[in-house]
Amino acid sequence: MAACVIRRGLLSTVSKYHKKHTLRVINVDFNSRQEVNRRRLQCSTCSSLNIQQKRFMSSRNRPEGKVLETVGVFEAPKQHGKYETGQLFLHSVFGYRGIVLFPWHARLYDRDVTPAASDSKPEPPGAHGSKEVKGKTHTYYQVLIDTRDCPHISQRSQTEAVTFLANHDDSRALYAIPGLDYVSHEDILPYNSSDQVPIQHELFERFLMFNPSKVPPFVPRDTLRAWQEKNHPWLELSDVHRETTENIRVTVIPFYMGMREAQNSHVYWWRYCIRLENLGDEVVQLRERHWRIFSLSGTLETVRGRGVVGREPVLSKEQPAFQYSSHVSLQAPSGHMWGTFRIERTDGSHFDVRIPPFSLESNKDDRSPPAGHNW
Repeated sequence: MAACVIRRGLLSTVSKYHKKHTLRVINVDFNSRQEVNRRRLQCSTCSSLNIQQKRFMSSRNRPEGKVLETVGVFEAPKQHGKYETGQLFLHSVFGYRGIVLFPWHARLYDRDVTPAASDSKPEPPGAHGSKEVKGKTHTYYQVLIDTRDCPHISQRSQTEAVTFLANHDDSRALYAIPGLDYVSHEDILPYNSSDQVPIQHELFERFLMFNPSKVPPFVPRDTLRAWQEKNHPWLELSDVHRETTENIRVTVIPFYMGMREAQNSHVYWWRYCIRLENLGDEVVQLRERHWRIFSLSGTLETVRGRGVVGREPVLSKEQPAFQYSSHVSLQAPSGHMWGTFRIERTDGSHFDVRIPPFSLESNKDDRSPPAGHNW
């Protein structure tokens, strides 16, 4: 008897063979709108995520138009502790292959959790609601995405979302490092591989080297440590904000990018990453955004528009998540943002999903971020 796990772009079949579990991965059409979220990853027959050894295999008996290839062997996800530099993984929501560079320890402010009196974050002026939210330490990872998977996930998650301010004398306002991402601990599905270069990315061999005596067998080079130290202020993930409205969960992560001088004034820049997840069974579509942006200088700006980053994503049980990044600048060193997304149901009715309020804070020791790919 076999049980199947469908992922966006990956059809994984878990079958019993000589009392062992074998996981076969078939490459399929990534435009076929097939994606799984982690709530359905456990196979009902074998509770596959609890099995220590599951293998990605190739096979000659492959369906027409499909390609089977060996990827690796699943490991048991860590319930406690953190993953080390060099850990290979599949993203449990977006399905891409990746490798961990280093961890970040963030404060997660989850508005779905009953607040406590201590260690709480107050509402910004004018934001909806009045409750304070308790912050809880949560682990995220800086990762590299396999470039072979980038084209197949670009409609659901930006693969050039990690951006930096260019130098003052650079004609570009921003530049991006393709295939760099932040991944929450629970989104990591770890696996191992005998391949010495299992991830295709221009920075893989610059940052990591193969050492079969280590576990995992990919260890950081000095260039990775130097890059992390050099870019720490602009990469650092410190606060994560989360809120759910009518089964649509919104997660926001703000990043400070630096300050620039323009027309005799200081302009402070932030990047924010947003993920929308449909936790229910109903198909919905994001139609509009409504932002309120408060600056410490005393200004309050309202921004309305169709969709986000030029898209109006559909969130369904098959493709439950959409993730994107955008930017905001203020003429003050701090501020707040909050707002709503207008969501449409299949019957044409609408409802508003709250975007959790979050702070925009600058670094006290502000300096210009490095530009260019100087490794």
